[in-house]
Formats: sequence, C-alpha cells, structure tokens
Amino acid sequence: MLKEKRASDIQKTLAKYPSKRSAVMPLLYMAQQEYGYCDDNAIRDVAEILGLDPTEVKSIVGFYTMFHEEPTGQYVIEVCDDLPCALRGADDFVAHCERRLGIKAGQTTPDGKFTLRTVMCIAACDRAPVAQVNTEYRYALTPESFDQMIEELKGQDIK
Repeated sequence: MLKEKRASDIQKTLAKYPSKRSAVMPLLYMAQQEYGYCDDNAIRDVAEILGLDPTEVKSIVGFYTMFHEEPTGQYVIEVCDDLPCALRGADDFVAHCERRLGIKAGQTTPDGKFTLRTVMCIAACDRAPVAQVNTEYRYALTPESFDQMIEELKGQDIK
C-alpha cells in the first residue's frame, strides 16, 4: 500500500496544500511512480489517503493523459496529432516514430522501454511536431532528432 511505502512523502505532500483534496494529482503521480501505473489499487490507495470516493479519483486519472491506467514502457512518448500539429507534419512524424520503434501508436516495444501514444493537444502547436516524453517536452522534432533521442534514452534507466 502506498500509505505504508511512502508515508513520509505523503505527509510532505499533504502539508503543501490547504485541503487534502488539493493533493490528488501529486499523490496520483506518486502512486504511478510507485506502481508503474494508476490501476484500481493505486486509485483506491489515493482515495483512502484523501478521504475521497475512488470514482472521483478515477475520473481524474481518466481525464489527464499523463496518468496511465495500464502498464506502460519506461518512456511514454506522446505525440500531439491535433489539427494545428497535423498541419505542421505530425501525421508523417507519427508514422516515422512507429517505423523507428517497430510498434503502432498505443503500443509498447517488446523490451518494455517505449510506449508510443498520440494525444490531442499538449499546448505547443507553434513548435510542432512536438512530443512529451514522460514529463519532458521535446519541440520541433524531426525524424533525425527523434532517432537521436531514442538512442540516448535507450542508454538510460529511470525505473
């Protein structure tokens, strides 16, 4: 349980907010970091800590793309393919990403290193093609810069 594993971190997080309810997103990030994704158990843990109904917490997980309800790769690469980004080449860029990683958007590489997703908007239309890699934005990507990024990430281990 999250409460036992991260008690000190939870108390520090709760101390930053005027009400427990306000800490839902930081605690969800903590749960996701601890368990790898926000499954029903993680959602129940966070709800219990905050005194919320699990349905309320699950609705937050379902709304934000940075919370994952199923196992993902070590690196989650989310490429915006909304209209403004599509006009700047996002569709071709996503096709390159799929070829380079050997998977389709929505899948994870067999080695568990990368999950590729498309998302509707990450608020960086003017710098498309753009991707969010875990919590870091990568702007004005090209096939070459994407390939270089993948090689750099392959050599790292964040979990």
